[in-house]
Amino acid sequence: MTSDPLELADRLLSGESDPSDHTGLLLGDSTLSEITDGVAFVRSFGNVTALSDAGDLALIDAGGPIHSRQVHDEIRRWTADPLRTAVYTHGHVDHVAVVPLFEADGDVVEVVAHTRVDDRFDRYQLTHGYNGVINQRQFQLAEPLFPDRFRRPDRTYDDATTVQAGGLEVQLRHDRGETDDHTWAWIPDRSVLCTGDLFIWAGPNCGNPQKAQRYPAEWAAALRTMADLDAEFLLPGHGLPIAGADQIRRVLTTSAEWLDSLLDQTLALMNVGATLDDCIHTVRVPDHLLDLPWLQPSYDDPEFVVHNIWRLYGGWYDGDPSSLKPAPRSALAAELAALAGGPNVLADRAAELAASGDLRLAGHLAEFAMQAAPDDAAVRGVRAEVNRARVAAETSVMARGIFSWAAHQAEQPVDEGGTGGER
Repeated sequence: MTSDPLELADRLLSGESDPSDHTGLLLGDSTLSEITDGVAFVRSFGNVTALSDAGDLALIDAGGPIHSRQVHDEIRRWTADPLRTAVYTHGHVDHVAVVPLFEADGDVVEVVAHTRVDDRFDRYQLTHGYNGVINQRQFQLAEPLFPDRFRRPDRTYDDATTVQAGGLEVQLRHDRGETDDHTWAWIPDRSVLCTGDLFIWAGPNCGNPQKAQRYPAEWAAALRTMADLDAEFLLPGHGLPIAGADQIRRVLTTSAEWLDSLLDQTLALMNVGATLDDCIHTVRVPDHLLDLPWLQPSYDDPEFVVHNIWRLYGGWYDGDPSSLKPAPRSALAAELAALAGGPNVLADRAAELAASGDLRLAGHLAEFAMQAAPDDAAVRGVRAEVNRARVAAETSVMARGIFSWAAHQAEQPVDEGGTGGER
């Protein structure tokens, strides 16, 4: 099997390779490949593009903290040119970590980013503990983990700007999409497009249930603008690089269609008075997009995108009046358990439903049983069993992480913090 990333991408695009064999989230070693003259691609948990020209080095994206040393060393083996410029495509921590290692070498680096990246770093400091818990839950870490210091931008811009890598001009453009601070880059002399996380070899990450607002309409428009460039090389924020203008246009335009369809369906329902429950159980990805290897729900989930669209256009009220000013969940659980004949009745029924494949309804009953009797070992066992079954049935990192977390909580002895609730 070839290890050339462009050949691997071709195999995926042609259907010769299974998408699950090449996830956009690389957790192993970081590896560098030269894509075209003076352009190298470091595939890592957060990819990095390196541009070397006329004795200067520039980076598009700066990798994550876990792999930053590997990224630095791979680039240093490729070129000894001093790093002059680093562009953050956005402020997520897997894209902003490697610059201090080059500065430790003595390089004088200008970091360029959209103006809202500084706002993001301010928000991260305000919510440091929360973000640590999210990471622990989403990626099944042993403890909360999130950085508390960031290499901030030296130069920011609002709509568009340019930077230089030696004699290479790099055109930067801002569009809201996965984030409100997103930049994508176009290097016309090399026909190279760097999308950041606007393309990641998965269904667009436009609904993450634990993160801030995303912007599907502007995201889709940005994808179509990028498609019109007819780039010969696409270097994404996650996943494999792609070569060939026709292939690049196809992956970008179908990704835009995916977003537009979910948006249009959701807004159509909202405009006739549907509830959030109506929307999440009605809106679907169009059939002709379901099997495309670059649009699989491996990280985010289309259902979560519907939630995000509702939040963006409709606020947090979901259309159910009982959720506007609800009773405490524990009180509701205790009342339902009493009506059913006890928490164990709810738990037993949850187990039956899970065994029959109705994991959604099983999840509700298992949660109510746990909230009504958090100290009951049998009830806790059912909650763990149901959520483990949900993990096995899900495709997205988002859903698997949350269900795994719930199962792990239920499996912990109560005196070790397994309260059944979230922190």
